[in-house]
Amino acid sequence: MKYLILFSLFCITGTLTAQQEVLPQEVQIYTATLPLAEDMREGAMVYGYDTSGSLVVLREGKNNQICMADDPTKEGISVACYSKKLEPFMSRGRELLAEGKTEMEKREIRQKESETGKLQLPDAPSMMYVLSGIDENYNRNSGELTEGNLRYVIYIPYATTESTGLPDRPHAPGMPWLMDPGTHRAHIMVTPPSQ
Repeated sequence: MKYLILFSLFCITGTLTAQQEVLPQEVQIYTATLPLAEDMREGAMVYGYDTSGSLVVLREGKNNQICMADDPTKEGISVACYSKKLEPFMSRGRELLAEGKTEMEKREIRQKESETGKLQLPDAPSMMYVLSGIDENYNRNSGELTEGNLRYVIYIPYATTESTGLPDRPHAPGMPWLMDPGTHRAHIMVTPPSQ
């Protein structure tokens, strides 16, 4: 399923091969913040990769946005920015992946932890922006991505089709729909048509 790429963004990377290069911090930060409106970019916290390929904080934030740089071990370019309210959910996912948990194990653990109150979920709809593209359209010197695809994800835990009035699958290009309704992972997907 193409939407699973969302969750692969937040894994801890392994060892880099000779062909994979960690870009300079300023380039990683620039690209990571591209999904945001321009006036939000400068204040966003940014996670990226050090020269060994480990996930680290590249820049502390001053607003309510957290951005993830592109993982150099994965094909293509994919960066995301999300509300600070989502950080407990996202950071727990990264921890579980680092422990070697599968995607399904990660979902089950976070569900149980959210139900017991151990894992704090957003108390209001919380936004995530995901920008992706192909390597051929990415300038590794400037950090610019041309012809990228931007999609919007609004986390709204335990929302249902009944509570939102949204369908559980897209019925037309660009139409919002509710993914994983009724679960701790419930989120509204909006994927504008490619231009």
